[in-house]
Amino acid sequence: MPLFSHRHPSSSAIPTTINPKTSKPSKPNFIPPSTRYPLPLLVFSLISLLIGLSGTIFAISAIRRPKPVPVFRCGRSEDTFRAFYSGSGRTRGDDNGALIDRPKLLGFVGIQTGFESGDRRAALRSTWFPSDPDGLLRLEQATGLAFRFVIGRSKDAKKMAQLEKEVDRYRDFMLIDVEEEYLKLPYKTLAFFKAAFKLFEADYYVKADDDIYLRPDRLATLLAKERTHSLTYIGCMKKGPVITDPKMKWYEKSGHLIGNEYFLHAYGPIYILSAEVVASLASARNNSFQFENVQQ
Repeated sequence: MPLFSHRHPSSSAIPTTINPKTSKPSKPNFIPPSTRYPLPLLVFSLISLLIGLSGTIFAISAIRRPKPVPVFRCGRSEDTFRAFYSGSGRTRGDDNGALIDRPKLLGFVGIQTGFESGDRRAALRSTWFPSDPDGLLRLEQATGLAFRFVIGRSKDAKKMAQLEKEVDRYRDFMLIDVEEEYLKLPYKTLAFFKAAFKLFEADYYVKADDDIYLRPDRLATLLAKERTHSLTYIGCMKKGPVITDPKMKWYEKSGHLIGNEYFLHAYGPIYILSAEVVASLASARNNSFQFENVQQ
């Protein structure tokens, strides 16, 4: 009998059989990865999505939205001619066709007119003043002078509606922010020079009445002459006695403040101021500054 045995205590001498149908290999346990994301990442993704959607909506609305018509204004004063050319897409401006905010001119001519002066404007348009925007542009290019009818505003809705129709037809107005009344003509004149100076870079600014026949070519020749003094006035000047008798036609209510004689002032159907003079007027804060004659 051998001293040592090579059998294990748990082993059995009886062979065992394994039924393949009843015995299957066990599968290892699989734990799926967690699908939960950190909260900051979710918030960031949501914000990015909202920003992207808002940008897309804004881009679509900007493409489909009609382009607004640029309006050339100085406060409530408006140059309807340049507003027309900018909105119609026509070429007007520098050599590249770009519109100029403050075009350089030899002179800017403001034809002072009123709501009751439709016949006068029609007479001018049938003679020397072009009756369409293209003709007005050709005249400006030929002479270096820009021409506009200058008119204020009215509280009368009917008058404003009629003016709007005329503006839409001719596009040759400068609308200024002042009430259109005869006794307020000094305020209108000052408002005109201020608006013209800010809308146009001209060497000279011309104020003219709407009952004159003007030769634009001769006016351009006059303005093109060299002058030694930069502070230039071209036109008539006037002074005279102050009427203090209430029975007289030209009775001056404030005659006691003026004195016996009016100071020297601009007078006549047309006069011209150089850019340096108009610049000083444009910077004036006192809108009651009166420097021309108004017959009452």
